[in-house]
Amino acid sequence: MADGSIGDHAGRGRGRTGRPPLTDERRAAFRQEIARAAVELFVDQGVTATTGEQIAQVVGVSSRTLWRYFPSKESCVSPLFAAGIDAIAAALRAWPEGGPLETALERATSGEGLIPLPQVPRVRALLRLTRTEPGLRAVWLQAHDDAEPAFARALADRAGLAAVDLRSEIQAAMLNAALRAAVEHYAWRTDDESGPETAHSEVTATVRSALGVAARGIS
Repeated sequence: MADGSIGDHAGRGRGRTGRPPLTDERRAAFRQEIARAAVELFVDQGVTATTGEQIAQVVGVSSRTLWRYFPSKESCVSPLFAAGIDAIAAALRAWPEGGPLETALERATSGEGLIPLPQVPRVRALLRLTRTEPGLRAVWLQAHDDAEPAFARALADRAGLAAVDLRSEIQAAMLNAALRAAVEHYAWRTDDESGPETAHSEVTATVRSALGVAARGIS
């Protein structure tokens, strides 16, 4: 792709060839592509040594296009965090009455929703960087700050409420804290030698254990 960034092509297409704007689905896929490139660079060479221009070059777009999608280089990884949160919120909305929370979230925590299998070791390394890189830490915490109202709305929908109530907000906060603690616990305490499949099983087991603790206060 030339300086032919996705965004630049879309803009030029409207004026020259009538190409329609990107769909929401394509925009989301493009943001994920940028996120994966940013993770690789951050993990391989460090956050300080990585520039937005380098991330854009890996994806094959102009830096101008990159900054249309993200306000900072650290925020480029936010779609990876948001994808897992979206999967959890969707599972909460489908949580059947009387069913255990762990079972309801089985697909979101063990499938591709939480962390896709090939990305587990790299995301683990990225999460470790959130301890020492303030910019990444801010993005990670912001993702969970955004998650709470999404979880509260999902829980309120499940309860048939027209609006989020205090109970839903407290339940969402408990669930959110359990998920964050579980993933951080996994990232900071897991052996680097484990392969993707083993690592994926480990993060899934850690999240399930945390959900079990939270469920006793949510059910």
